[in-house]
This record gives sequence, C-alpha cells and structure tokens, in this order.
Amino acid sequence: MHILRPTKQPQKLTMPNLVPVLSLLLTLTTLQGLHAVDYSVTNNAVRTGGGIRFNREIGNQYSLQTLSAASNFIWKLFQQNNPKDRKDVQKVSLFIDDMDGVAYAVNNEIHVSANYIGNYTGDVRREITGVLYHEMTHIWQWNGNGQTPGGLIEGIADFVRLKANYAPSHWVKPGQGDRWDQGYDVTARFLDYCNNLRNGFVAQLNRKMRSSYNVQYFVDLLGKNVDQLWRDYKAKYGS
Repeated sequence: MHILRPTKQPQKLTMPNLVPVLSLLLTLTTLQGLHAVDYSVTNNAVRTGGGIRFNREIGNQYSLQTLSAASNFIWKLFQQNNPKDRKDVQKVSLFIDDMDGVAYAVNNEIHVSANYIGNYTGDVRREITGVLYHEMTHIWQWNGNGQTPGGLIEGIADFVRLKANYAPSHWVKPGQGDRWDQGYDVTARFLDYCNNLRNGFVAQLNRKMRSSYNVQYFVDLLGKNVDQLWRDYKAKYGS
C-alpha cells in the first residue's frame, strides 16, 4: 500500500445539510493497441462536503480522463511503448472515500480522501489531478518485487507528478532535503537532477526494478554511487 501524505493543513469547509443520495459510478475503457484498460470512478462520499465538492469542481468524467491521460503519460515517461514492458493491469478503480489523509493506492485501486478535497484551499481540481498522477504511478511502476526502498518508490511517483507539471508550489526547492531517499518531493527533485545527467534515467531505473532492486543500479546507469550523486546534487545548488 502506498499512502500519499498531506502536505499542509487545509481550512475547514462548512458542510450543508444534505439529502442522502446514492454513490455515483462512471466507467471508461481505453484501448491501447490490442490491450484495454478499464477505468472506473465511484464517489462513496456524496453526502459529505468533500463528496459534493468533488462532483461540483472535479467530476467523474474529468477524473476518468485524468486516469487515462496519466497512464499514457507514465508509459511514455517510462519508455514502455510495448505493452509487454508494463504491468498486466486490466482495470483501475478510483474511489472517493470519507477518510482521513490524502490518498493511497492498493490492488489496482486508488482511494482519495473526500475530507482532503473538502478542506483543500485553492485549485482543488489541479491538486487532485497531481494526486492522481502520483497514485497512478504506483499502479504502473515496478518495485523490485518489494525490495525497492519506500522513499524511492514515493520519489518516483512525485517525479512523474513533477514532469507532468502538477508539482504544488509548497514542494521543496531543488537542492533541499536531508537524504536522497527521503521520499516524495525531496527524492523527486534529486531524480530530476539524475535524469538530466542521463536522459531517460528514471525510465531505465524503473526497468531494472522489474524483478529486483540494488543501489548499484545508480552506478550502472550514471557511473557514480548514489551518495556521491547526492553530494554533487547538493553542491550544485549550494546546499
């Protein structure tokens, strides 16, 4: 299970008195050559302020389009033009749930917090789009059969969000952070630096992690161990 942490404390959204309504479900099928991926969206929180805001400002149709667009973007970024290079995922389901936190991905399902949507201050559609790109990366990325460090897994997901131009303004700046595997935005910025050293580095790293993980992969691809790369990265930005 991959959990997306909240990055700031949003303000409360006053919830009006609501008439109970049924959960909304919408599906989309995207054809990829001879392979089809089904996407579905279910709003399980339609009686909450966040569920109402989801329907009003984001919506099922936009979410379906985003899931499909995110998959296509990830395949391109990961250089997985051949479906055989990807995970064999036939359906991805998005649920808007009455829960705490931000979002998590598990068993080809993405669960997003209606509370987070309801309390978020700012452009909630853009924010949730970025969240979906992050979580969709967890659906498609390789994890070395569970051997890859969690910080790197989350960093790659935020790297995808960064390259898709959905990085929030409150992320750390390039060069900031304490460790290369700190995760999320810190690791995403570091991976972006590494990717600039060798175009396609993250795609090649992901490919190597299809069946296993070894920190030696950084040496194989960039000629330096990851600790030296981190020192070089920090030095570049005077950190």
